[in-house]
Amino acid sequence: MRSVNVGATVEAPWVERIGATAIDKRPVQDPTPVTQVGLTGDSQANRAAHGGRDQAVYAYAREDLDLWQERLDRPLDDGVFGENLTTVGLDVNEALIGERWRVGTAVLEVTLPRTPCGVFQAWLRESGWVKRFTDEARTGAYLRVLTEGTIAPGDEVTIDHRPDHGISVRAAFRSSYDRDVDLLRRIVRIPGRSDKWSDALARVEQQVSRG
Repeated sequence: MRSVNVGATVEAPWVERIGATAIDKRPVQDPTPVTQVGLTGDSQANRAAHGGRDQAVYAYAREDLDLWQERLDRPLDDGVFGENLTTVGLDVNEALIGERWRVGTAVLEVTLPRTPCGVFQAWLRESGWVKRFTDEARTGAYLRVLTEGTIAPGDEVTIDHRPDHGISVRAAFRSSYDRDVDLLRRIVRIPGRSDKWSDALARVEQQVSRG
């Protein structure tokens, strides 16, 4: 684990409707407790879109940050994408839905890809960022906390369980945008999957039926 990042909710007039955000995550050096609702000291301003048990922790790979850093021609510090865990040596986008990670004394389970929003785009001040991020599908992964514990920078990420369905975070993310009903139906059948996948399936089925 390269870094563990947390952030408090702060006023942000540029955020529509709620006027606040906690996207600005900063690295912490001390071991940090993680519970079923996330890391101690971390916050989510819009809990309708972020947080909750299925999105308790967000992980993003330093390798992907480096790629964006080169393409955007600007420095991108750990935590700048709002990620709680900045990993190294792990292709987070190819993690499987339901994959389990042991980090420090905690066990985490991959649940969802990150869906980019207007707040993310405004925070980075990059025109067209939502489309670029979506097209690239380097989303990182949300995780739920199966076993509470403590996570610290330098902790190794050990994959405790890798399901046999073969559906990665990247493929699952693209299924909604590609209107891949068959793949979404497979995801919905994964034991313990987030209820958000049922919502995605219903939405795509409706879109397909409308042509």
